[in-house]
Amino acid sequence: MDDDADQQHPTGAGAPGTVPAHPRHQLARALLTSLTHADVDTRRRAEARADRWRAVLAGAADGRLTVGSRTPVAGLPAWVTPEVVRGGFATSAASAEGPLQPYEREAAALAGVPAERAALFAHCLTEPGLARLNDLLDTGRYEVTVPEEAALLTVAWLLRAGDTAAALDLLDTLEPFAARLRFTPRPATLPPPDPEAVHRRTVGDAVTTLVSRRPNTAVETQREALTVWQPFADRLLTHWLEAADDTGRLPERLPGGSWRKRGALLLHQYEELAAAHTRCTRHRSPKENLGILRGALAEAVAGRALDARRRGLLRHAVDSMLRRRGRPGSAAHSDLRARHAVQAALPSHHDLAQLVLRRLATQPQEVGAAEVGPLVADVTVEEAEETGLPVGAVVPAAVRHVVEATLSAPIGTLVERGVVPSAEVLAELVPQLVAATSAEAHPDAALRTLAAANYRAFRNRRSLLLLNLASQVRVDELPWVRAVAAHRADEDGRGPARAALRRLGELAVQAFPGTLLPNPLVRELAVLARQSGTDAPLVEELAADIFMGAFSPKFVAAAGVAADLLEGTLYERYYGIDYAALRESGEAGEAGPGRFAELCARRAGTGPEWSVTANGMVIEQAQILTTHNLATLVARVGISPSTGWEDLARRSFATVCRKTARIQGNPRPRPVIKDAAYAWRHLVFQLSLCAVESQERTVAGLYEELARHPAHVAARLARALTGLGQAAAGGSASEGKGRLLLGWTTGRHWMRSDPWT
Repeated sequence: MDDDADQQHPTGAGAPGTVPAHPRHQLARALLTSLTHADVDTRRRAEARADRWRAVLAGAADGRLTVGSRTPVAGLPAWVTPEVVRGGFATSAASAEGPLQPYEREAAALAGVPAERAALFAHCLTEPGLARLNDLLDTGRYEVTVPEEAALLTVAWLLRAGDTAAALDLLDTLEPFAARLRFTPRPATLPPPDPEAVHRRTVGDAVTTLVSRRPNTAVETQREALTVWQPFADRLLTHWLEAADDTGRLPERLPGGSWRKRGALLLHQYEELAAAHTRCTRHRSPKENLGILRGALAEAVAGRALDARRRGLLRHAVDSMLRRRGRPGSAAHSDLRARHAVQAALPSHHDLAQLVLRRLATQPQEVGAAEVGPLVADVTVEEAEETGLPVGAVVPAAVRHVVEATLSAPIGTLVERGVVPSAEVLAELVPQLVAATSAEAHPDAALRTLAAANYRAFRNRRSLLLLNLASQVRVDELPWVRAVAAHRADEDGRGPARAALRRLGELAVQAFPGTLLPNPLVRELAVLARQSGTDAPLVEELAADIFMGAFSPKFVAAAGVAADLLEGTLYERYYGIDYAALRESGEAGEAGPGRFAELCARRAGTGPEWSVTANGMVIEQAQILTTHNLATLVARVGISPSTGWEDLARRSFATVCRKTARIQGNPRPRPVIKDAAYAWRHLVFQLSLCAVESQERTVAGLYEELARHPAHVAARLARALTGLGQAAAGGSASEGKGRLLLGWTTGRHWMRSDPWT
């Protein structure tokens, strides 16, 4: 869900009443997948997607849908959660409508009312219905999957709080949609989650992942080779060696009698093994050693003499097997087979995963795990007796990582333990924490729980495609949120929001110093900024393919914050910014955004022609001028990383080096160069907050660090480091051998060229 997100008019959106190109393309793709994909479940999901895209096209054609509007579905107000498909297109449906859910049918049966939403709505306003809602409020044992499911709980809370007028006003708003939308919550077996603990995956998610995994074909094939076919090949080789003379050579006339009888028995054993063990196939090849020995034995058992060709192949196979592994029964051969036996006896990852599934089955499935250590511990004595697995067998990393993702703990702990490996994953978890922080503005415990559940559901609301820089619906626009606004303790609620804003800002910048803050994280930080009363203009990353050359006023405000913080610093010199002039344009009132867009285009050097690359260059200049939230987080939020800015600069440089290493030989290096330039901009910003002597020391250290990287990385980044050093000394970054490192260009980027030219 995007709060205040700047949305542009993408190509193909079309005017109201037209049929956009994007939905037609997506429908065609879904139909193709539904008809041709080999997997049944994939075809079924594609059919469902095709149905939704048909609804988009039909609604756009007959006027029921207005593409680009905050109220895209005719007859539904903005607060109703629309069903949204890829690209921000709404279907004709609301997320809270459709067939009755099982819990709704059960509630209707218990209440003795028809299985209809209007009847359920009316029952909830009776004394027994309100008693049931109040019981849910007190226990917190309910789920809100779409915000509408919190509506009647809010009515019940208002009535028992004595705010009858607000309850009646809310009912007036809801009643016209009572027969269509579900306004009742889903009963749950567990109490509300710990507000301080978040988790990336639930225990149930881990179970689903592990259940879907099948035995590793390659591993099981190797196990079959070690336990079945290699021992059989040894027996076959031993049998042929019995026919050899003292010199080890096979005689012209092969022995008969018992030798042939035992050979026939070996051939029979082979047929039984081949029927029971089908993973390995090499033994079937007449060109492999085992196939040669088996084919020659079949000839000998049948009483036929071996021709010269077969005899030569047999001699070569025997010699090869003896040379590679030694004679069966020898010390070398026995030692080799002992090692193979140990390897084959190791439990498979699949078997260990089954053990972990047994452990997970004892945990609540709908939440994360408070402790993951016991769930991924070595096999115990009791478990070994029950499963046949060896005592002390270690759970493999591939299984362990799935379970570790369920850890429920403070978000900082998850980052430290590597459960949160990127800023994007951090952004996925932040809504859980922001929900609890937002709810703290309510003194009543039951209302806090309800507000947090509503917020978590609201953050799952998908963004709409909007035109003319319109903003997405905000959580405080929901009627049931407005209805309890008077019961907030705003002043008391600002402190927790302010603390959470600073904590999350510091965590994101310190944990991932060379990474652009992802849009979902920016939006959550913006929510906390509003709740805390912090004037922090936070801006999203704009998409170059749909950018229409306009910026909202908050970009101007963010650039003003950067100007106040960075005027006269290394950052201003490196990027050639005149922050004084920029501040002047930011004070130009309504003309500010227009002047800011013109400034970005002028700095980018783009012409009037539209292109994705030109758009990217303009957007990058806006990111440079605003520092893309870094200055706002420092100057307005007050973040101060515990490890210091110099440490973050060195870590950002490590990210730059890692990205640059992926340019060599890359046929499509543009995304890598762009990410390297973003990390480089963070490096320049972080250095600019260091003292001058610290800057000099750090730049010198970066040269030393660069020398430890591959030559093609060092050759490319030496130019950028030269430019940084020149700017640090008061000069221009692009003079002489120095290069200004930017991510976007309409020509061939200098980092793609031969680094030694």
